[in-house]
Formats: sequence, structure tokens, C-alpha cells
Amino acid sequence: MYDIVCSLVIYNNNKQQLLEAINSFLNTKLKVKLVLIDNSPLDILSNIINDFRVEYIHNPSNPGYGSSHNIAIRKYSTHTKYHLILNPDIYYSSGVIEDIIRFMDMNQNVGLVMPKILYPNGEIQYLAKLIPSPFVFFVRRFLPFRKLKRKISEKFELRFSGYNTIMEVPYLSGCFMVFRVKALEEIHGFDENFFMHMEDLDITRRCYDAGFKTIFYPNQFVYHDHLFKSFLTLANLKMYFNSAFYYYNKWGWFFDRKRVLINRQTIDNIKINKNQR
Repeated sequence: MYDIVCSLVIYNNNKQQLLEAINSFLNTKLKVKLVLIDNSPLDILSNIINDFRVEYIHNPSNPGYGSSHNIAIRKYSTHTKYHLILNPDIYYSSGVIEDIIRFMDMNQNVGLVMPKILYPNGEIQYLAKLIPSPFVFFVRRFLPFRKLKRKISEKFELRFSGYNTIMEVPYLSGCFMVFRVKALEEIHGFDENFFMHMEDLDITRRCYDAGFKTIFYPNQFVYHDHLFKSFLTLANLKMYFNSAFYYYNKWGWFFDRKRVLINRQTIDNIKINKNQR
């Protein structure tokens, strides 16, 4: 049995950045397995990774982000209690995984944990969020009203919480997700109808709906050398819209009662916890 298995999906990524992510995960005394799923057209990485803990899978058919992670999830679901979804632009210090596992061992109802995510300069990335309505989703991305966008983000990204306390959140970023394998099995991993974008929102919500706690855990932090890519190319923009329309067709556009209830409960719980501190 492994203490934790990690899947890392790549597509023509920067090699140095990728090696930082790999070394971050392997820098541990835990018994670990890293499944590196390379969706790039050419296999140019298999010869530069020489560690028995790493399994390299060249997957040029490129079925999508979530579908590729599902390959590793299914292969190793009976070999570990925990599975890390890791982006290639993440790096962090030793001890992060160990502490998250300890936290999850002590809280068996927790199905998913995301630590605090920082930019390389130490600024917080506000990636613990409410479930977005279509209005919130499109206004934040496309309308040029800065004051309105700032007001929406204050609530949607839970900035008022201070990002300094453990809280249950219905939307966690896919850049660093530690799942309890039992939860992944119950919800059948990622929805493979998403090629890329919004699969993290969908899987967090399904984990939450299945009765598992989805937790923002600020006691540990990782660095995310993130470049916002959704609008850099027409292809990315198309994927972004396709994912959004699929998500709202699946969960509901303006009539999603559970979204309203979950968001209200999340805000109320955060305010109660703040008042008790």
C-alpha cells in the first residue's frame, strides 16, 4: 500500500517547472507513487525521469484533463487511501502532504482538502470559492466593470474570511487536491465530459453532494506559478465556453436551488466561526 498516490497531467509543459513539481512530491519519507501522464504529441520526458516511484504514461490521444487523471485514479484506487491531483506549475516544501494526511486521518468525514495557494511572491491566490451562478461566472470574466467585479469577488472568493481558518468550501481549485480515495470511488472520479476547465468545480460539488467535507486547509501552503491561459488562444477560449455550458446544463442555469442553499450555508458557517474566534 502507498501512503498517497499522485497523478500529474502534462501537455508540452516547461521541463524545469515540471521537475520542481515532481521533486516537491517525491521529497518525502512517505511511501508514494507518482503517475506522470503525458498528453504531449511526442514522448520527450521518459528518459529524464529516473526514479522507481514514478510511472510515466505517454498518452498522445489527449482525452482531456480529468479523463487523464482518471487513468491513475482507477489504476491505483486499491493501493492507497489518498490521491493527490497535482498541477505541473505547483511547488512546495517537505511536510505539506504529511500534515494534510494527518488531518484527514483524524477527520474521516473529509473527502477533499486544498491547502492555501500562494503566488511565487507570497500573495494569496483566492481559490476557495462559492458555487458560481451564470451571472457571477460571466461578469467576473468578461464585463469591464472593475468595482462590480471586485464586489462580486469579495463574496464569491470568500475573501472576507481572511483565508486563515479551516473552512468547508464547495469549490476548490484543481491545481492541488488531496482526495480520500473512498470519495473518488463513490463519485466515480472526474466527469470525462469536461475536456478542460470547470472539472474542479464539478468534482468538488459532487464530493460535497456525496456527504464528504471539502476543506480549505490554511495550515499548509503551496506555491502556484500560475499563468491565466483561458483567453490566450481561441482554442482555450472555446474550451472554456464549452465547459461552462456543459456545467450549467448539468447542474442548472438560473434555477439551481441547491447552489443557493450551499452558498448560503457556507457563508453563514464562516461568519459564525469568525465571531467565535
